[in-house]
Order: sequence, then C-alpha cells, then structure tokens
Amino acid sequence: ISLESEELFGFAGLWESWNSPDGRRILSCTIVTTAANDFIAPIHDRMPVILSLDAELMWLDPDIQDTDALSELLTPYPSELMYAYEVSSVVNSAANDVRECIAPVSRLL
Repeated sequence: ISLESEELFGFAGLWESWNSPDGRRILSCTIVTTAANDFIAPIHDRMPVILSLDAELMWLDPDIQDTDALSELLTPYPSELMYAYEVSSVVNSAANDVRECIAPVSRLL
C-alpha cells in the first residue's frame, strides 16, 4: 500500500518516556489509527493516520498545544490518493531482508 504520488509520508504517532515501579526507564511509542477509508476497509477496519506535509509539521510542533486542532488531523487519508500492489510471499518471514519483499508482483487497486 502506498500513495499514488509515491512520495514519502508520515504517520501520526505518540511517544513517552517514563519510569517503571522498579525504577527502569521505559521508552514507548505508538502509531495513531483512525477509521479505515474505502480503500483500506476491505483489508481492515482501522488504518494509520497518514499526515500531509503541512499536517506533519503541525503534529510535530511542540508549541501547538491545541488538542482540538490536533484531533482534526486524525482523519482517514483520501482513498483516491492511494494504491496497492501484491508482493511475493517472501515477505511473510521476518528473516527475509531482500528486494523481493517489496517488489511488485501485480497491481491490486
């Protein structure tokens, strides 16, 4: 799954650093999800929040503390700006770190 433009894109995410009860420093992170758009819905009911460049800059700006404004960024990415292609089953094993994991077999949508 990619963007029609084939440009790089960012996901909305959160991270936290905290101390566990036993005193260990814990670093954690998550990718924020939203309801699936029509393109992703046949695969799953949720999808990562994909941010436009402007939204990415806003999301990462530590001076923006307006949670309502930031919440407005948490929407499904437009279906018409996405596409997918089939890849080899080689991708099914984490041991495989080869080009075939991402090489198109055929375009799906």
